[in-house]
Amino acid sequence: MKFRTARWAAVAAAAVLTVSACGDAGEEGGDAAAANEYEVVDSPELEGRAAELAEAGKIKIGVKFDQPGIGFKGATDDVPTGFDPEMGKIIAGQLGLEPDAIEWVEAISDNREPFLQQGTVDLVIASYSITDERRQIVGQAGPYYVTGQQLLVAADDDSIAGPDDLKGKKVCSVTGSTSIATVEEEYGADPAGFDTYSECVDQLTNGSVDAVTTDGAILLGYAAEDPDALKVVGEPFSEERYGIGYSADSPEMCEFLNGAIENAFENGDWKKAFDATLSEGGGEAGEPPAVDPCE
Repeated sequence: MKFRTARWAAVAAAAVLTVSACGDAGEEGGDAAAANEYEVVDSPELEGRAAELAEAGKIKIGVKFDQPGIGFKGATDDVPTGFDPEMGKIIAGQLGLEPDAIEWVEAISDNREPFLQQGTVDLVIASYSITDERRQIVGQAGPYYVTGQQLLVAADDDSIAGPDDLKGKKVCSVTGSTSIATVEEEYGADPAGFDTYSECVDQLTNGSVDAVTTDGAILLGYAAEDPDALKVVGEPFSEERYGIGYSADSPEMCEFLNGAIENAFENGDWKKAFDATLSEGGGEAGEPPAVDPCE
């Protein structure tokens, strides 16, 4: 807990940073993000890998580039937008780093552990659910957000209010995902598998399927892109706890990251990040989750 004591001393000397965000994924969310102010700690007192990153003055963070609201980077965008990149800026601020010190690296589901093991990135903030299996390979701090499987439907469709309404309905998700298996096996849906969630959303908007299912946070991003046509319905019917990945070679990062996450909960930066991104799809920040203790 050494970092936490030092962090609170440093916060008193904090400066304020205006975060710039741009992108074509949810213009309203991008504009809101541009107005956000996140705390940047002046001369933070840090230890271990966190101190090395602060001294280097730069950090590499792996995020998704294909999940509007969570992590998205269009062909003409300079930086990714979404809740996870905003969390990356918040964490960087606790190292005394401004957003232009971040190198954003695209992380897909299959390369998150290898990227941390090989040092390709310093952190992974990429809808990265905390699991016991992953914690055998890499470190995961947090959670900073808890979501769960939900449903995306047409805005004018009142026939689906939750998973109990899916029997006989055609429901799309990524081929081989646990989400598509759940709605088929537990709720009697007619599954439609595609390679990406974007393809599923296209199927929904053209009327080929009745619903799309995956983590609610991802679906909120798509709803934010076209709120007049799409909506997220029902309560989550699974639990996904998003964490920040770091190298198992730097276990001391857990205390730093948990402290930075808790600071963002307390000073309002976490809610600002959520309101600028996922709230645009109709989501509510609610109460922040309790972080797991470091081992």
